[in-house]
Order: sequence, then C-alpha cells, then structure tokens
Amino acid sequence: MMRFIRSISFALSMALCSSPLAVQASSESASDLAQIEIQGLKSAGAARLQEMVAQPASASETDVKFSTAWVDSQPKAEGNAELQCLAEALYFEARGETVKGQFAVAEVIMNRVKSARFPGTLCGVINQGTGRKYQCQFTYTCDGYKEVINEPRAFARVSKVARAIIDGSAPKLTNGATHYHTTAVNPNWAHVYTKTARIGQHLFYRHTWKTASN
Repeated sequence: MMRFIRSISFALSMALCSSPLAVQASSESASDLAQIEIQGLKSAGAARLQEMVAQPASASETDVKFSTAWVDSQPKAEGNAELQCLAEALYFEARGETVKGQFAVAEVIMNRVKSARFPGTLCGVINQGTGRKYQCQFTYTCDGYKEVINEPRAFARVSKVARAIIDGSAPKLTNGATHYHTTAVNPNWAHVYTKTARIGQHLFYRHTWKTASN
C-alpha cells in the first residue's frame, strides 16, 4: 500500500513541478492535497486497498493425495487410446494395490516411455513382447486369459490415476524405476538391478544398463 501511496504522491508532485504555477504553490496547498489523497485512500476501504496491493494468486495444480477419497473427488478420466492402455495396465496389474502403489506402477510405465530403451508410447510399452512366449513385459497381456473388466468402479479409479500420471501432476515415487515385481516372486534380474523403493506389495528397480564405456 505504501508503494501505491508513494506513486500517487510522486504523480502529484510531478504535475505541480511541470506547471508554471508550481513555484507559487504554498506548503498549505501541498498539505491540502495530501489530506485529500489520504481521505480518498481511506474511503476505498481496507479490503479494497488490500486487493490493490496484493500479489495476484498464482494458479497451481491440485496436489495429488494418495487416497481413494482424493481419487474419487477427481473428474471422470477422459482421453485417447494411450489413457485406455495405461488404465487397463493399472487395472490388471495393480488394482488391488494402495492408491500410492497404483501411482508407482503407472510411474514405472511412464519412465519406460521416456527411456530410449523402450517403445515411445504407453501402448507400445505395455504391449511390448505380447504374443511371444515369455517375452511379454506385463503378464496379463500374455497369460492366456481374456482381459475382462468386471469391476467398473475400480477401473474408473485407476483411470483417474492414469490421467494424473499422463498430465504430469503426480509427485515422483520410484526414483526412476523401470522395473517392478510383487513381493510374492523373486526374479533373477532383481539381484542385478538397483532397488529404488518398496511401495505396498511391489518392489521397484532401476536397470543397471551396461554400455561400452563401463
């Protein structure tokens, strides 16, 4: 508010100085002008003055909460085939997990999309190796069973998780993990890769890629 008052005072002073009559302005006139200025500011009211000097609020993304209440409060997830692929992967791979666990699994899939070592789309990553024995990356795509969504409410929830991951609004959880497995199994690669997190019933790993330089 002081900045606002000073700017008005400065403008009035400049107006007086630029006028040929400025040299004739008495201290009483300046005092009168100051009083008028103060009265004008007072008449605006404290609330209005606060609006005038306050910094505009920045629009920030809604903070993701790892709870079913937060997920349920989100609008219905809408999107293209990429959203559908990720939502289906979460449904068949992680619908029994906590919300945080579902976000973590979705993050791994997105990490693969961003890596040059995997296909560059969500559908490509999820369906990589499908149809080749022991080559599929996600078991549900090659376990011999038809993918049927029997729990529409659960699917609606994981779709919202998928939407948040695609939008990039969720905080990172897995420290760059590109692989995961449940605690019920112990794959050979788990002894070679770097474990980055444990969330719910899943352990997460980052591949220790071998290159010519090492």
